[in-house]
Amino acid sequence: MDRPLDRLTRWTRTHPFAVDVVFAGAVFFFTVLITAESYWTGTAAAFVVGVLLTAPLAWRRRAPVPAAAVVVAAGLLELMIAPDFLVANVAVLLMIYALAAYAPRWAARAGLGIGLLGAGLAALRFFDYGLASSVVPTTAAIGVSVVAAWSLGNLRRARVQQVASLEERARLLELERDQEMRLAASTERARIARELHDVVAHSLSVVIAQADGGRYAGKTDPEAATGALEAIAATGRQALTDMRSLLGVLREGGAEEYAPQPDVAAIPALVDDVRASGLDVDLIVEGEPQPLPAGPQLAAYRIVQESLTNVLKHAGPASRAWVRLQWRPDALELSVLDDGRGASAAMVDSDGQGQGVRGMRERAALHGGRLEAGPRHGGGFGVHAALPYGSRR
Repeated sequence: MDRPLDRLTRWTRTHPFAVDVVFAGAVFFFTVLITAESYWTGTAAAFVVGVLLTAPLAWRRRAPVPAAAVVVAAGLLELMIAPDFLVANVAVLLMIYALAAYAPRWAARAGLGIGLLGAGLAALRFFDYGLASSVVPTTAAIGVSVVAAWSLGNLRRARVQQVASLEERARLLELERDQEMRLAASTERARIARELHDVVAHSLSVVIAQADGGRYAGKTDPEAATGALEAIAATGRQALTDMRSLLGVLREGGAEEYAPQPDVAAIPALVDDVRASGLDVDLIVEGEPQPLPAGPQLAAYRIVQESLTNVLKHAGPASRAWVRLQWRPDALELSVLDDGRGASAAMVDSDGQGQGVRGMRERAALHGGRLEAGPRHGGGFGVHAALPYGSRR
């Protein structure tokens, strides 16, 4: 709950001019109205000088230089017409403080010089009793007051600049945080789009292949048709599970635990599933498996999955495919080749949304690798990728 003092503090920070008006009124009340008798003993002009000295304090922060110019003019007028040294001259010290705190540097220095000059002139005009000893101490006393006010104003300037610097730094940090959040959100959206594309495209391709095979086999081999339907059901359930696991990370506050992402060890099972859908595909593994971070392992699995999906979609009937995993000394190399229609296979880079080969290249580049894809000489299509063991991410 806000306390009255807290509300007052916030109000003074958001209404500085109103605060300065109240402050100028208070100075006018205590230095002009209360001491009015000292003016009435002289001339009415002295009262006017007192008003001119205190009124500009209302603009000490909004327009310090013009306000100080009015105070200087009032001080010169005081030297000419006032019978005595006015109590309202305290406004001069307050204006010197304001110049040092809020005005440009040149104005602050000019205010200090004019204040020291005014100290000597005031001592000569109002405290010259024919004795040099009375002028010098008075000049020194007023001069010390001027320097003190100017020094306090400099301290205030340093404080204001420090606060402004901290506020600017906080603003820049907040802006940087917002940019990082937007970048992270964009990166996450791209990752989810790749994952969804891989899961949906592969599963639907297998389902379509199984459905076509089951339709043709249903007339002569009911058991084969039943097996195709079972494969379609299993593929659909697995796709649904993968999509739930992927979309689950978007739920806020969810405490669900999800299955681990597929890795290189899951590629043989992937090849078996594709083979069961009717595609003649062989898996060749060369070299000794090496430790590979989870990110590149998922990328390897998705690259093989997407490549085989494209074979199902574009290679044509009676085609054959080969998947080769080569564990090199510095990187895992992947190759997915087919002997289908190489010219039409080049269309995998444009599936209507541009998420085919481009998505595989993004996966490889994300982990410091590379990927090349294109038609093979003599027919067919080939995808070649290399994922280094020491990830750059």
